[in-house]
Amino acid sequence: MRNNDKNQEVDLGLRSFIKNLAYMTGGAAFLAGTAPWLTSCTEEKLKEIKKEKARIALIGSGSRGQYHIHNLLDIPHAELVTICDPYKTNLEAALAICPTAKGVDDYRKVLDDPSIDGVIIATPLHLHAKITLDSLLAGKHVFCEKAMARTMDECKSVYDSYVRSDRALYYCMQRMYDQKYITGIKMIKDGLIGDVVGMRCHWFRNADWRRDVPTPDLERWINWRLYKEYSGGLMTELGSHQLEVCNWAAGKIPSKIMGMGDIVFWKDGREVYDSVNVTYRYSDGRKICYESLISNKYNGMEEQILGHKGTMDLSRGVYYLEEDDLIPGMRQLLDQVKTGVFAAVPTAGPSWRPELKSDYVPHPVIKGSVSVNSGQSMVSSDHDGSDEILSAFCQSCITGEKAENVVEEAYYSTLLCLLGNKAMEECATIDFPEEYKIPYMSF
Repeated sequence: MRNNDKNQEVDLGLRSFIKNLAYMTGGAAFLAGTAPWLTSCTEEKLKEIKKEKARIALIGSGSRGQYHIHNLLDIPHAELVTICDPYKTNLEAALAICPTAKGVDDYRKVLDDPSIDGVIIATPLHLHAKITLDSLLAGKHVFCEKAMARTMDECKSVYDSYVRSDRALYYCMQRMYDQKYITGIKMIKDGLIGDVVGMRCHWFRNADWRRDVPTPDLERWINWRLYKEYSGGLMTELGSHQLEVCNWAAGKIPSKIMGMGDIVFWKDGREVYDSVNVTYRYSDGRKICYESLISNKYNGMEEQILGHKGTMDLSRGVYYLEEDDLIPGMRQLLDQVKTGVFAAVPTAGPSWRPELKSDYVPHPVIKGSVSVNSGQSMVSSDHDGSDEILSAFCQSCITGEKAENVVEEAYYSTLLCLLGNKAMEECATIDFPEEYKIPYMSF
């Protein structure tokens, strides 16, 4: 049984958080400087739509699409009216979750329905651009899964069409609506960890990334993530989230990309890498070190922003300080002697700064319990911002208001993923192409 009242409180929770945080940190200046996309989904703006409901259609009813259905059923200003999927098995499973919705097998039937306000696209990556472009042209508001598109040309076409359109376009970059990320970025911009000097991100799993296939002819249909024609592999499926966070923290876009990718373990006919290492260099010398593989899960998922005064681990909602008053010098001395770090007790000279990762004290970014994504789920993580960004989209379907910078953030994070793949394939250092730069952030 679902508890709509409880989930309405969750929805309002982010809005109340935005209101309270903005009040404490300078109102509109906080939103403009840290997360301008939040200005369209404040608690006050939610009240403006009263009891109106956005009529929504879902295109693509696989595992992620079905996850969105559950969230839609808990959004009071949304009504899921149509589910579209040419794969009957997924469509039937989705309709079982929401039996009041109509099922169709061709997305053009959705676009031809004038009663539908907005569409959610949860299809394989290679279909994102075409369905998004067709949907905008049909006058629909659009919410699309990441990444933006399979190719850089498609990304540019989508961006240009969005700029010309009066429709709202969202991409599911849910970290942009996650409270611990919003607060953490605000702390970074306020100087808590000093100057940002670098970023380290990784995402490790141990699974073959395959799904069961009922008949051989459906192999590429169901396991599309494994084939280059349909997928950007680990970069677009995982890295797009993490690179967006790095650019958010740095306030810049990297200008050079280098990397290496290989199929190390899962030698099963797949075409995309199962191990990637990519370095992104900003013009000022700062770098993102990105790594992902799917044959070892020990390190899980982390997104670390490194400053000269501390480290912000946004994925876990904690930060660490280089000079921390919570580490008394004598206690650390005794601990180190006890564990044999020193052969003898020094009599002078130590500064008692933490020298090992285990010596740092974690400080919470926000009070109370924090949901941490272990990185192992193929579908989602609880309370990761997915429901909040979907709620904001449904609100935009009613008001027509575009969320500021969401498309731009998705655009650049996707291009960086695709350029990472290009650098790995060519075993080369490449520059960010001038023809794909848009008027957002500096290089």
